Amino acid sequence: MKAIVDCNSFYCSCERVFRPDLANQPVVVLSNNDGCIISRSDEAKQLGVEMAGPYFKAKPLIEKYGVHTFSSNYNLYGDMSWRVMETLRMLVGKENVEVYSIDEAFLNLDHIPAAALHGLAKEIKETVEMWTGIQVSVGVAPTKVLSKVANRLAKKNKQATECVVLLDTEEKINTALQKTMVDDIWGVGSKYAYKLHQWQIDTAYQLKNMEIEWAQKNLGGVMGVRLIKELRGETAISMEDELVYKKMIATTRMFGEPVKNISAIKEAIATYTSRAAEKLRRQNAVTKTIGIFIVKKEASHAAHFKHGPSISTFTHLPLATCVTQELIKPALQMVEKIFEADTFYKKAGVVLSDIVPEDAVQGNLFVPVTENKNRLLMNMIDNVNFSMRDDVLKFASSGTTRDWKMRQELRSKRHTTRWDELYELK
Repeated sequence: MKAIVDCNSFYCSCERVFRPDLANQPVVVLSNNDGCIISRSDEAKQLGVEMAGPYFKAKPLIEKYGVHTFSSNYNLYGDMSWRVMETLRMLVGKENVEVYSIDEAFLNLDHIPAAALHGLAKEIKETVEMWTGIQVSVGVAPTKVLSKVANRLAKKNKQATECVVLLDTEEKINTALQKTMVDDIWGVGSKYAYKLHQWQIDTAYQLKNMEIEWAQKNLGGVMGVRLIKELRGETAISMEDELVYKKMIATTRMFGEPVKNISAIKEAIATYTSRAAEKLRRQNAVTKTIGIFIVKKEASHAAHFKHGPSISTFTHLPLATCVTQELIKPALQMVEKIFEADTFYKKAGVVLSDIVPEDAVQGNLFVPVTENKNRLLMNMIDNVNFSMRDDVLKFASSGTTRDWKMRQELRSKRHTTRWDELYELK
């Protein structure tokens, strides 16, 4: 049996942990630059606040009903996610937890007796909520896809299910699939859902009963076959090991305001390069290729939203490295090549690829010993920044004022990751 533990309105739940007065109150969290709504509490949903809708459009409704609004606080959300995942690892064992996203994790429960599954699911839910304050829903079923179906039903009617649904019999599975539209199946995108409706296949139960050969021909080959098998209770999507070494590292951000000054673009690229290099060193790796991109501001989206064009380039490094200054230099050179004067830009990013373990790089007898000390310097900078936070030590090319930083005008305090913002009990 497999389970999925899904945090309910995760970002909103994180805000409520340190604001108990917001219990049963409508809450929303905004995306970067306070642009769109990316998390809603159940109370906000009932008021008609739309998911992924622009904040400025929802603002009249938000102000009318006094909806509590927050900017994204990723430091807080990341730390709270870690606490939830650590709790799950303690309850079922590290080897039985697959972190799927910041607010979801699959659990392998094959070692749990069938009679104890429902009790364990309730225990998991209650323990996570007691230890972290984050509300969760738990779905348990023979496969990953079916556990997602169970979890969706658990969240759909929280009072009746108490946020726990167990699909452990054929009858329960068929009933659940009959209540689930193909649009709501994990792994079915909007294009395939449209096609399925065209073929008069509207529910997950109807899809389950389709032939394997049909799925192979019409549902993307192997992926379609796996989906049908999973709906039938046959394990076709296995648990995956935790991703320790990333094959690609990217740091991208929207600007607080569109910029057209090359110096601001360079500051942003230097800052993002520093952050990407820090992530690289954290996994004891080096990169052979660095790429950058900048995104132009769209001319107008009064009628229909349209993304501006993205301009990108990359360069192969003579030697693989994780030293920040050795990455910033080529990154800034690339900015000069692709930057266009008198043009507004709204976003930039840095991508590191061709990543290999640091100890797999052959040494160079022709490199002076003094240059080899750069790694020690990087370790010292990382340690200081980790302990003091907010990039206490940074390269001059990253700038000092950083007027281009994204807006977070409604951000709450970073209660769990900043000494000067610790939660105060009165």
